[in-house]
Amino acid sequence: MSVKILGKSDSFYDVYERRPGENKEQTHYCPGCGHGILHKLIAEALTDYDVAEKTVFVSPVGCSVFAYYYFNAGNFQAAHGRAPAVATGVKRALPESIVISYQGDGDLAAIGGNEILHAANRGEAITVFFVNNAIYGMTGGQMAPTTLIGQKTTTTPYGRTLENEGYPIKMAEIISSLQSPVYVERVMLADTRSINAARKAVRKGIKNQIEKKGFSFIEVLSTCPTGWKMTAPQSEEWIKTTLVENFPLGVYKDIADQVEPLLLEKNLATPKRVPRLLGLDRDRMEFDPAKMNLAEEIDQEIKIAGFGGQGVLSLGVWMSEIGMREKLNVSWIPSYGPEMRGGTANCHVKLSRASIGSPLVTHPSILIAMNRPSLEKFEDDVIEGGAIVWDNSLIDVEPKRQDIRNIPIPATQIAKEMGNTRISNVVILGVLAGFTNFLDPMVIQQVLPLIFKKKHLLQINLKAFQKGLEMGRELPT
Repeated sequence: MSVKILGKSDSFYDVYERRPGENKEQTHYCPGCGHGILHKLIAEALTDYDVAEKTVFVSPVGCSVFAYYYFNAGNFQAAHGRAPAVATGVKRALPESIVISYQGDGDLAAIGGNEILHAANRGEAITVFFVNNAIYGMTGGQMAPTTLIGQKTTTTPYGRTLENEGYPIKMAEIISSLQSPVYVERVMLADTRSINAARKAVRKGIKNQIEKKGFSFIEVLSTCPTGWKMTAPQSEEWIKTTLVENFPLGVYKDIADQVEPLLLEKNLATPKRVPRLLGLDRDRMEFDPAKMNLAEEIDQEIKIAGFGGQGVLSLGVWMSEIGMREKLNVSWIPSYGPEMRGGTANCHVKLSRASIGSPLVTHPSILIAMNRPSLEKFEDDVIEGGAIVWDNSLIDVEPKRQDIRNIPIPATQIAKEMGNTRISNVVILGVLAGFTNFLDPMVIQQVLPLIFKKKHLLQINLKAFQKGLEMGRELPT
């Protein structure tokens, strides 16, 4: 006698260990939300087709952002709206993988509108699940590109109007008008019958990719009880009576059976060619971070952090300019909050003789902390044998690490005594030039006049640099 046991698909984790908090057995979705249903349909298909092990989800910003909590598959986190671009890269790098771009309407149809159109037009061999609930569900219920005429949201409290916001965007119709997509369908999650139809669409979209047929786009009309301020049953009824009238269901394009399987490897760089194309095949100098001597090495990963207005970002730009003049490979990226002055800010700087693969500095060889929150936040990230340069005229605690160089500098106090607290970052620049060999003082003094074009500013900053340089040279090696 056979026994059939119903339970979670093998493509789901049994327990959601990746989810923070104590409850590891439930999703984070609101009661009545359609995301959980769609997740189930996708997981079921991945298991039935036995492709979960080679599936990669690309999840951008939105309610779908935490898909990696639940699916026992690969996952990339993409910037807002950029999932199709990331999915393109993944598919081209791993052509045998099953790549799923899972996006909401605020993400795909608004900030990501350009990305999805070009991915579809290129016919990228990916499967896109587009969840349309006519609202920005995750961030407070604002109007989305798909919000209906007359629909009230937090940003259209009197209802969306044709005169002010225009018509809602119909993505399935737009995508199906392009030549390259092979399959475009709109389904809904409102009752058993519609869920069964959605199940078939999900499976077809994934099967098309397995068979290398090209770009598939499945739009799913889904409930958002919280954003709509309805009960779950009311939400399902609203889809059937109102949302469907504006977004008709159906297959908008299906030519998968008429096209030949794509040769995905065609025009792709082979693994042996990639290093040469990226310039990574030339001889590299040996560099072992565990044996790094800051006074001798040039390859540095530096994080500079403090309050906005302290010259944190400017110091990083200057170091990058100096590095370029010393014929080094350099990178600089800022990170700061919405505040201008007074908010937190930091930047990542890399100075290297080798090619730089990523501008992010996760584990700096040198941390420059210009306020206490920055010291406490980034101290543990510094590599063993690295250094922390910190402004002890503003920071009233010391680093706890014993395996790094601890370099307290009263930069703000020195700058204040010289008549301008805003030159504290130049004092620190001088200290770095003094106790390491990767910043040439002569080059720095050539760059400073290009930065400070007014004579009085140049003079005071040259003095600040010289003061820091002397302090740096006095530090024990």
